[in-house]
Amino acid sequence: MSDLKTEKEKMFAGELYLASDPELVIERKNARRLTRLFNQTTEEEEDKRKEILHELFGKLGPNVEIEPPFYCDYGKYTFAGDHLYMNFGCVILDCNEVHIGDHVMFAPYVQICAAYHPTDAKIRTSGPELAAPIHIGNNVWLGAGVIVCPGVTIGDNTTIGAGSVVVKDIPANVVAAGNPCRVIKSLK
Repeated sequence: MSDLKTEKEKMFAGELYLASDPELVIERKNARRLTRLFNQTTEEEEDKRKEILHELFGKLGPNVEIEPPFYCDYGKYTFAGDHLYMNFGCVILDCNEVHIGDHVMFAPYVQICAAYHPTDAKIRTSGPELAAPIHIGNNVWLGAGVIVCPGVTIGDNTTIGAGSVVVKDIPANVVAAGNPCRVIKSLK
């Protein structure tokens, strides 16, 4: 048995990996196909939208509403609970697992980015990438244009203000905002 990891295994281990790996390319192409089909649906095709989304996501609760356009890297590495709402233009770069709780709302143009690149230019320009998991708790509201960065956890019952860039964990039961995002109010 070989000790060599596949590029996918490296991706989930938080190690440098090559996104150009054929297995990963095939998975991304499937996600592009499904998001294209989803984004071409009309407002009268609710059942078709849900069918496509359930094929795309790794897990998706029964009560979901995602407004097109929606984009993701893989889809299958995003696991969302019940009563998810995403407004127009949301993006999930799920190069690592993205977990979204129940009763979560995304305003327009929210970006969930598990993917990132090395800061050393020599390594970055040679091609490898990195990814870290993201966890969003239950009853969370992400305002318009929020960016959630790799490795972040957002606690239950938290609101993130519009335009915030979340680079560190945010606890439960708070309102947080800014760049970088920080707690501005406790809800306890």
